[in-house]
Amino acid sequence: MATVPPLPEPQLPVSHRLGHVALRVQDIGRAKAFYQALGLRLTWDAPDWAYLQWPGDAAGIALLSPDYTAAGPHLALHVRERAEVDAARDGLVAAGHRCGPVHDHRDGTASFYLQDPEGNWLELLYEPPGGIPSNVPGQSPIPPPSP
Repeated sequence: MATVPPLPEPQLPVSHRLGHVALRVQDIGRAKAFYQALGLRLTWDAPDWAYLQWPGDAAGIALLSPDYTAAGPHLALHVRERAEVDAARDGLVAAGHRCGPVHDHRDGTASFYLQDPEGNWLELLYEPPGGIPSNVPGQSPIPPPSP
């Protein structure tokens, strides 16, 4: 049996960090309350999804309701420069990986999705220097950690 050589792996931007994990939840209100009780702060609140962050380091959890269809459960690497998203996607595609298109989001972030060789979903997301904006009244962004 012939073995297939692995695809060459492109280098990801050096400024990436694990930024958030997205979970599918059945009851978004119950899930928000649980994670807030653990000390996470509600940053984005919509009927079909919510984003909570650790106040000390800006790492987050996205809660996806059954009605949310833009993405499924995934982990996200955050980068500091918008151009890094495009460059990483170009490198991954050149290396033979299938990637979704880059989307600019309403909160000032930009990202694309792909699956790793094991089928796990990954998002590569640009996080603005001041942090991910909040749509929750009175909440300011939690800045990402310093390099």
